[in-house]
Amino acid sequence: MSKSDGLRRHLTGLLVSELAPHERLPPERVLAEEFAVSRLTVRRVIDELEREGRVYRVQGSGTFVSEPRIRKSVELTSFSEDMRSRGLRPGSLEVSCERVPAGAGVGYALGLSPSAEVLHIRRVRTADDEPMCLEHSYLPAELLPGGLEPEELHGSLYEVLAARHGLTLHRAEQTIKATVLDPDDARALGAPPFSPAFLVQRTGYDVRGRAVERADSLYRGDRYSYRLTIYR
Repeated sequence: MSKSDGLRRHLTGLLVSELAPHERLPPERVLAEEFAVSRLTVRRVIDELEREGRVYRVQGSGTFVSEPRIRKSVELTSFSEDMRSRGLRPGSLEVSCERVPAGAGVGYALGLSPSAEVLHIRRVRTADDEPMCLEHSYLPAELLPGGLEPEELHGSLYEVLAARHGLTLHRAEQTIKATVLDPDDARALGAPPFSPAFLVQRTGYDVRGRAVERADSLYRGDRYSYRLTIYR
């Protein structure tokens, strides 16, 4: 192991187990003397850590430990997991499930013929018993030959698919749009007609790359928000 590798390993150990966020690293001069390397070598190692987002520099003050990075993308969670993370109790109202032709839009998203059968699940999702989201989920019927039992539709669909049907979502493509609630959707959500809403459209894939779910979800704009921590 080269001296620069030894220095990097030492600094990585400090970042992981000894220094808290915003604490200062030892000065470059001290590190150069301790590891018998040039100041230029120390600077290169710290430059690497800075590019990785693990440290930051303040001119005239030194180099400091960065806060842990948070993913920029929205984490792939079910509605139930999302609500629990917010300290709310998830539930469902007006639950229905039927076999229907995929149609052009859903068929395209799931890679199916428009005439192929899908399971269409419609649910009003609640948080602490208050309507939060109107959810339409479409699943390829061929992946669920026995269908879904009524009691399976009131909790987390992702947990049911994984535990009882061996289907685990690995990734998803998702868009979020601003919209308004038409009168029927507003009634289902207990909100005024034409009030603001988020339309979240998601296509979920399993680890084999198969499209498992197409979901169109309407969230009340007055009760739901997205919060992301992003870094430049």
